Amino acid sequence: MSKQKTENGGGQESNCSDLLLDIYKTMVQSRLLDQRVWQLNRQGRAALVASSQGHEALQVASVYALRKGKDLFYTYYRDLAVMVALGVTPREIMLGYMAKSGEPMSGARQFPTQGAMPDLGLVNLSNVVATQLPQAVGAALACVQQQSDSVVAVYFGDGASSTGDCHEAMNFASVHKLPVLFICENNGYAISVPLEKQMAVKNVSIRANSYNMPGFTVDGTSVTEVFKMVSDAAKRARQGEGPTLIEGIVERYLPHTGDDDDKRYRSEDELAKAKEKDPVQMLRLLLKEESVLTDAIDLEINELAKTSIDDATEYGESASYPDPDRFYDHVYSQS
Repeated sequence: MSKQKTENGGGQESNCSDLLLDIYKTMVQSRLLDQRVWQLNRQGRAALVASSQGHEALQVASVYALRKGKDLFYTYYRDLAVMVALGVTPREIMLGYMAKSGEPMSGARQFPTQGAMPDLGLVNLSNVVATQLPQAVGAALACVQQQSDSVVAVYFGDGASSTGDCHEAMNFASVHKLPVLFICENNGYAISVPLEKQMAVKNVSIRANSYNMPGFTVDGTSVTEVFKMVSDAAKRARQGEGPTLIEGIVERYLPHTGDDDDKRYRSEDELAKAKEKDPVQMLRLLLKEESVLTDAIDLEINELAKTSIDDATEYGESASYPDPDRFYDHVYSQS
């Protein structure tokens, strides 16, 4: 992206600098929220945490390249930044991690950030690896049958790309030329197993050849590269040209989950090198180089984000737990 006007995923002309600044604000919000949730997990106040730190550019830029309120998003457990970008509030997210009443995705009945918020086009039905892939393809088939020009974006990790669900989803989508963007967040580890022990190919994107669909590998820490790649793929999908596999190379800065010890399989040197390409810091530097972001504006963005997260933390902790008498709601017919 340059400073000239550009067309975003929603079809509206917007100044590129303004767009990048909005993306930066969302990435800061996500990073600080993720850090807070991780702190709460370490304190025993939030369970089942899977950090998105290091994945923010791929997640947020891909959402901004698509159409909020029109396209559908099938996420997985590491997609906190996708949810923030779609408009899930810090309060709503905190209710989920604390399993409190009023949590909007599943009524605090599932793992944190699991469930659905249809008004935002956000669907995530399971914490089981790769099950969202065939579900997303089914949604894309429905879009075609309903003659909608909606695109379905489905996110997954490199480990999920080795499952049968992934093969079946990509094969079916390609055969029927469905409007699906397969967005693989390749951080090099399936829990603790490095990429070279998962698959015999160098890149996940190579597998697109097996399904006769376009496949690309992009720097997932670069907002501009991700935005362009996803925008182009969405355009092809809306024109009836079928699915695309986009592999974003990202880094995972924290253990697989709050219950993992990544020191057993990652060295401090490896992690330090990974943090040299911190997507939040990279975008911050880009915006400052282009005189879009000043120190004062940056401070304000961070302070506003922190204030909203402090508020969400207090709100979540003061909320009540769900009423045990309603445990079976939405399980058995009430008629």
